[in-house]
Amino acid sequence: MKIALDAMGGDVAPDVPVAGAVEALSELPESCEILLVGRKAEVTAALEKHGGARPRLTLVEAPEVVEMGDKPLAAVRGKPHSSIAVGLGLHKTGEAQAFISAGNTGAVMAASTLLLRLHPGVDRPAIGTIFPTMAQPVLVLDAGANVDCSARELSGFAHIGAVYARDVMGRPDPSVGLLNIGEEQEKGNAAVKEAHNLLAHASAFRFVGNVEGRDILTGECDVVVCDGFVGNIILKFYESVAKLVRELVAREMDPTVLESPGMTNVFRTLDYSEIGGAPLLGVRGVSIICHGRSTSRAIKNAIKVALQSVQSNLSQHIGAEFAGDGAAV
Repeated sequence: MKIALDAMGGDVAPDVPVAGAVEALSELPESCEILLVGRKAEVTAALEKHGGARPRLTLVEAPEVVEMGDKPLAAVRGKPHSSIAVGLGLHKTGEAQAFISAGNTGAVMAASTLLLRLHPGVDRPAIGTIFPTMAQPVLVLDAGANVDCSARELSGFAHIGAVYARDVMGRPDPSVGLLNIGEEQEKGNAAVKEAHNLLAHASAFRFVGNVEGRDILTGECDVVVCDGFVGNIILKFYESVAKLVRELVAREMDPTVLESPGMTNVFRTLDYSEIGGAPLLGVRGVSIICHGRSTSRAIKNAIKVALQSVQSNLSQHIGAEFAGDGAAV
């Protein structure tokens, strides 16, 4: 198995992606190889900090870089030799089974959609993000790919999310909730109300109805569906919780409490780097999007997410879901 990693993506590239790749190799199966895509001279220099070239790590030249401030579509079309385009090209031709990037999120989404295409029946791809809860982790989607969504698209996200919950999260009978401002069926805007009616007739998963923001934290369902505008706001708010808790504990209690094993476990649970990356679900392949500020640990864990997605045949199962009657709306 080969996984293409954008070595030029992220706030501290190529150092962080290269370090993450090196860390991952020590934990991945011998059959797994990582393709570092980027400017070879810069990637080689970063690799030298970790002892230089090594088996199962291949450098692929990509002379152009999509900057964080570049407009997504313009970057995809104007920089065909960027690390994002070249890496996804390797995936498209089968030379890699997955692609990972901590670069420009919009460009990764646009390039993934244009190069890999969507599964027939999928109207839009969705970013699926794992949220830690008081029970078991919950998948929230969309987390930022689509600001405005129709009822049909929200319904599609539910089907995509249910497949991910089964394949990757190990939930054989996934439950799906629709994020809303109240549990009552008549609550919400027009799109959410119509989506509720569509999901009420779904047979591929257990639809539990409307759920509120507080219900995410309890982990009462496996998948929570919302549009990307709401999902991204929740995600960014959620990511700030660990910092708030740490500062409150340090201010109100003995600072040494932060060094206790229990608090260490709490902050590890809230740390986004433990998950690593969020898959762009609905494209014909495995495309993993990481934070621009990802650490090497986050990159390492994103590689593991990609590996698990490939091994579980996630993309093929999403395609099968929409090819059958289950996802028809």
